[in-house]
Amino acid sequence: MTQEDALNILKLGHSVFLTGGAGSGKTYVLNEYVRWLKSHVISTAITASTGIAATHIGGVTIHSWSGIGIKNRLTEYDIDELEQKKNLYIRYKSTQVLIIDEISMLHATRLDMVDLIARTIRRDERPFGGMQVVLCGDFFQLPPVTRNKEVEIKDFAFHSKVWKKMNPVVCYLTTEYRHTGDILSLVLRGMRSGILENNHKEDLLTMTQKSVASIPHTKLYTHNEDVDRINTGEYGQITDEEKIFEMTTKGKANLVDSLIQNCLAPEILKLKIGTRVMFVKNDPGKSYNNGTLGIVVKFTNIGFPVVKTLSGKEITVTEDAWRIEEDGKIKAEIKQIPLRYAWAITVHKSQGMTLDAAQIDLSKTFTFGMGYVALSRVRTIEGVELLGFHDDALLMHPEILKLDKELHQKSVRGEEALQKYNKDELLKLQEKFISRVEGVLEEQEVQKEDSQEKIPTREITRKYIEEKVPIADIALKRDFTVGTIISHIEDLVKRGIKIHISYMMAPIPQYKAIQNVIKKNPEATLTELVSILKKKKTETSFEDIRLVRAAFRNQ
Repeated sequence: MTQEDALNILKLGHSVFLTGGAGSGKTYVLNEYVRWLKSHVISTAITASTGIAATHIGGVTIHSWSGIGIKNRLTEYDIDELEQKKNLYIRYKSTQVLIIDEISMLHATRLDMVDLIARTIRRDERPFGGMQVVLCGDFFQLPPVTRNKEVEIKDFAFHSKVWKKMNPVVCYLTTEYRHTGDILSLVLRGMRSGILENNHKEDLLTMTQKSVASIPHTKLYTHNEDVDRINTGEYGQITDEEKIFEMTTKGKANLVDSLIQNCLAPEILKLKIGTRVMFVKNDPGKSYNNGTLGIVVKFTNIGFPVVKTLSGKEITVTEDAWRIEEDGKIKAEIKQIPLRYAWAITVHKSQGMTLDAAQIDLSKTFTFGMGYVALSRVRTIEGVELLGFHDDALLMHPEILKLDKELHQKSVRGEEALQKYNKDELLKLQEKFISRVEGVLEEQEVQKEDSQEKIPTREITRKYIEEKVPIADIALKRDFTVGTIISHIEDLVKRGIKIHISYMMAPIPQYKAIQNVIKKNPEATLTELVSILKKKKTETSFEDIRLVRAAFRNQ
């Protein structure tokens, strides 16, 4: 199924299981759907099975959101106590769409517990009390965490009672964006099909006989002690001057603590020139992704690290934010430079990342899917070196292999059902869903800032521009991202206000090339401009294009 088809099905209001192989775009579809829900003012809860996954999508753990916490079962007393909590009661009553990411790691009993609380509080016996529920994940990846016993098939979320009652529409994304048909892609497909040919194993053996040591890479291990030992040792060998970056926080203490515990960026980040790092967040301007590797090569005059990536691009890294949002309001926020040491990381923490190169030790794998997760982090086989592995590392759960065939079939049926509607019919059905959940039919512009602050905040940015303050410094002074400052500039230009931003063009290496493309294609969208520039082999970022376009329109 394509991403577009999956989005169209989600917008119809069906409860959905969104799945697909590593790099198929599940998170992209989720983010696009969340943007659409916000634009129609539909109350949405964004959650994930683990704290790390929750920080990736700007949500909270399902355990925290639902009120189940660390409970393994619910008594009648527990249910009554939860129902008496005013905030929890309001949360369940007002939420129209519940998203749970990384569903493979959520235990079946806990999914049933969330369903029970939802039905009780909402006084509605439909699954989850009638909310649209979007379950996202891949059962070939890491399984539920269990204590003191092997993972059993009944532990997986699809064996919960509510899954069977809900019978979600399956959207199985089939286009791979991370792996592009090389040998590694064939090995991963073989693992997913349960048919690893001899030549696949030979390909894996070749990965043990080569080295990626000469290029920036990270080591993937199954256990924390290996990771800590390597990172501490490597950093200690660098003798350069050290700069320290401390995390800043605001919001409720318990929510802030949850963000800190599950954020891959450390509270205190110590960096020196020569430090091997990885980005731990996706950048909207496409300068870097979660997992992009690089080396700190210098610091700016105001102290920000400059990271040179594997592609040779130098990126000035400023603070980024991790937030917990509820009903459009920020409940907690932490800010830190989005980097961590990249000499080593655990397979568990790597889930959701895209790596250019990795040394992977699979000799101590202890659960199904761990080998698949590790290998699927890397873009191509050229970036993989195996430090060790055994055959068990390549095994997938036999029941999941059987389930996967069923999921493919259900997804095809969903595609066929969708084809019965033309574009106008789909729009009418989507509008019917918006009305049913009391959303706003006319799409609203999604803004991070309060609407009453729009004019004043842009005027403050304008004053800095008049003083010819560099854009990165404006962002720092305003406590915003560079992208937000560019949004201010675009808004000022749109209002017909003349601003002199030509001084911002000099630091853009491909300025002339971008300007020429915009001159020839003045009405092109950002995506179209990126495509044209790629064909011309001009590597740049969304932010650079937006800034050059704003300068062009301001002439």
